[in-house]
Amino acid sequence: MPNISEKGKAMPSSPIRKLVPFAEEAKKKGRKIYHLNIGQPDIATPDIALKSIKENVLKVIEYSHSAGNESYRKGLATYYRSVGIDIDHTQIIITTGGSEAITIAFMACLNPGDEVITPEPFYANYNGFATQAGIKIVPVTSKIENDFALPAVSEFEKLITPKTRGIIICNPNNPTGYLYSREELEQLATIVKKHDLYFFSDEVYREFCYEGATHFSAMNLKGIENNVVLMDSVSKRYSMCGVRIGALISRNCEVMSTALKFAQARLCPPSYGQIASEAALDTPREYFEDVIKEYIERRDFMVGALNKMEGVYCPKPKGAFYTVVKLPVDDADKFAQWLLDSFEYKNQTVMLAPASGFYATPGLGKNEVRIAYVLKIDDLKSAMEVLEAALKQYPGRTK
Repeated sequence: MPNISEKGKAMPSSPIRKLVPFAEEAKKKGRKIYHLNIGQPDIATPDIALKSIKENVLKVIEYSHSAGNESYRKGLATYYRSVGIDIDHTQIIITTGGSEAITIAFMACLNPGDEVITPEPFYANYNGFATQAGIKIVPVTSKIENDFALPAVSEFEKLITPKTRGIIICNPNNPTGYLYSREELEQLATIVKKHDLYFFSDEVYREFCYEGATHFSAMNLKGIENNVVLMDSVSKRYSMCGVRIGALISRNCEVMSTALKFAQARLCPPSYGQIASEAALDTPREYFEDVIKEYIERRDFMVGALNKMEGVYCPKPKGAFYTVVKLPVDDADKFAQWLLDSFEYKNQTVMLAPASGFYATPGLGKNEVRIAYVLKIDDLKSAMEVLEAALKQYPGRTK
């Protein structure tokens, strides 16, 4: 039998999805599972986007331009200008989800063996995208004790080597929910400028900022305009993860012309996804106001419920709809599996994402999990009740 590739062997499994077989077995036993492990909102997709698909009259589903439909790119540029990011449609390439935007950005900007620094914990799939591109993610550790704020610039400087070619951040952050301030981003900009690095900015959760906080885009950092590459997606903004539409954006003409070659190699982004995404640009502002209000209610309930549990610490996220939680367990991976294969409370259990998969430094995140508060309040109440009961019964409880 032929051997698989070394890259295939190196490709990491998703820490978010690796427990799916155990969840499937639990469901076969008739157990109800509260999915806190994955960022799949139960918020309704905007009617205007659904209507664009239902009432579509295409006779042929054609290839689009490799950069995406021009009408959608122009509409998207108008959206970005409305949030203070001054670009035009020629500086946008529509991608198959934010995932492809990140992968193409890495391949267009970096060589195999290059290094990209990112605060950990970080979105676990960055590891997979890096493996595909043949590059290395280098972590700089943020800590739960200070709610995962950006590490000091000096900590980034310590990691700069001749192989360092970029910094990547997710803002607001997945998995921590931390919202990086303008001041923190400007600190990173000084490093980017000093060492002439790429600044990859994943801004998928831009709309989800709380307590009156506003999102500041890396695209608006001064003096590094040609260093910034923005990656975005409609998945969370409009609660339509399955359409698989993202965007790669930069003012760097050479980056964009190079990225387009990778886009041409995969021909085009999904046609119906673009149709829905273009229609979604006309979503009423009230939709987002209602969504933000709902997430704040969910967050406040969940954070409060978690911090009332003995031995549990949960920071209060400033954005997105995730938080990393410290639990009184010996091993979060074992605990998450135990919840599915050995535990039930009133024929219910919860599915969590062990945080170890969001760290690159061995040993970190061992007693932490990522929780996504993407369920309605009634379900969150039940899930918290189940989790509290589980922590009391878990054989590997530490305190």
